[in-house]
Amino acid sequence: MRKLIVSMNLSLDGLMSGPRQELDWHIESWSEAMSDKLLDMLDLADTLLLGRVTYEAMAPYWSFQPLSANIPRQDQSIADKMNRHTKIVFTHQPIPFCWKNTRIARQPLTEEISELKCGPGKNILVFGSAKLVSSIVQSKLVDEYQLWIHPVLLGKGIPLFNNLLKTINLKLTGSAILEPGVVVLNYCPSTKKATPFSEVTFAIG
Repeated sequence: MRKLIVSMNLSLDGLMSGPRQELDWHIESWSEAMSDKLLDMLDLADTLLLGRVTYEAMAPYWSFQPLSANIPRQDQSIADKMNRHTKIVFTHQPIPFCWKNTRIARQPLTEEISELKCGPGKNILVFGSAKLVSSIVQSKLVDEYQLWIHPVLLGKGIPLFNNLLKTINLKLTGSAILEPGVVVLNYCPSTKKATPFSEVTFAIG
């Protein structure tokens, strides 16, 4: 069965972006070592899942990169792989199809992803897309979380994990420290029974 991996850049306080979807903190700390790790991950995948907002932000950038002669070698390689991979967008609104190999999800989220995971192919990746990730997490469809923790505290912004209905236990399966101080943590769901928040008790003192 294919593996679905949620790969996210996060601030140290668990935010995907600033309150106005700012990503400058993420872009400023990107390094050659991070590009190499991303390329390795893309080599093991062939499908990207995206929400509409993330698609509309990523499509013009990555589809244009192969036309630019001044981008770094790693970015050129990333663009080539991103452009070749199948992109599936979960949206109820029309989108501009400016990124090749893109289609809109044909079925409800659970059915679409379950069918993809049971079909032939490599890993399935999810980048960005806060609302999409929230739905995937709630549906227990995630096989691995790859969290890129950047050395910055945003204070305000959009959290990755929001409105969870119960605790989700995870098992650390790998880690790496990349320049300039970004820590990559890999987690898989644990078989340990999750506890609904309503059953959690807190001891103070």
